[in-house]
Amino acid sequence: MATAKKTLDIKVGKEVVVISNPQKIYWPEQGYTKGDVVAYYEKMAPYILPFIKDRPLSLKRNPNGIKDKGFFHKDAGEDVPDYIEVFKVTSESNGKVIDYIVCNNKATLLYLANLGCIEIDPWNSTQKKPDHPTWMVIDIDPSDSNPFTQVVDVALATKAILDKAGLAAYCKTSGSTGLHVYVPMKNKYPFEEVKEFAKLVATKVQEQLPKISTLERSLSKRGPKIYIDYLQNRNSQTIAAVYSLRPVAAASVSTPVLWEEVAHSLDPAQFNLTNIFERVEKYPDLFKEVLTGSSNLGAAMKLLG
Repeated sequence: MATAKKTLDIKVGKEVVVISNPQKIYWPEQGYTKGDVVAYYEKMAPYILPFIKDRPLSLKRNPNGIKDKGFFHKDAGEDVPDYIEVFKVTSESNGKVIDYIVCNNKATLLYLANLGCIEIDPWNSTQKKPDHPTWMVIDIDPSDSNPFTQVVDVALATKAILDKAGLAAYCKTSGSTGLHVYVPMKNKYPFEEVKEFAKLVATKVQEQLPKISTLERSLSKRGPKIYIDYLQNRNSQTIAAVYSLRPVAAASVSTPVLWEEVAHSLDPAQFNLTNIFERVEKYPDLFKEVLTGSSNLGAAMKLLG
């Protein structure tokens, strides 16, 4: 009787990434394994790397699969391979230096998958301009009581406000229960300025949909409403990357969508580990402008009054 391999060596250019226990089950119901996660990121690397390149990462690890809560860690540690780049940040709380991993190549991406990083969470800014985000993001985060149709309604209201402000907006599923609306900033504005504009947008959306949405961050005070999270626009905040897998039952993927797809028929679980490849072949560049586009916040503020 053949035994499963305990390690898998993947050659990436000049590097070899060692994957331990590739047969370990991560999704018990579907039988998806750690090896499936590694294979996913190996194939999706050309699509995801542009959106995480040069960005420090907060590592959300689920090394025992999705049934385990997992944990976050930030510091790369001393034993990282030579092909991994780090970005040093001195913690304001304790003065310690944190070595954030920066994912600039496929080998690093696969190394992260081997750590059990089902989900990839980059900063909104790069290590070159850490205080100036590449994009603004509105995170539309429902409670357990909100149907996804209401999430769609909040996203469409957000787009309407951004349209009024004269700003291009792009939407992706969170890969879990929410939607993320992005506006390209091209690292022109400091976080505080972007956050204040995001708060203005969120406030106007909430005023339009007071029965289903809130700006209340506290879970205990929020109630059965959708949280319009503008505080994601702060230094070193992270959010699931474009095409990141999520450690949820559907093995779903945070996926860019056309605005015409943001309708009550949209289901975030429809984009997953097994079918996303056809999607990216059909729509390879839906989020390209998030990296290359720019916005004029001064003009937008005037338009919103």
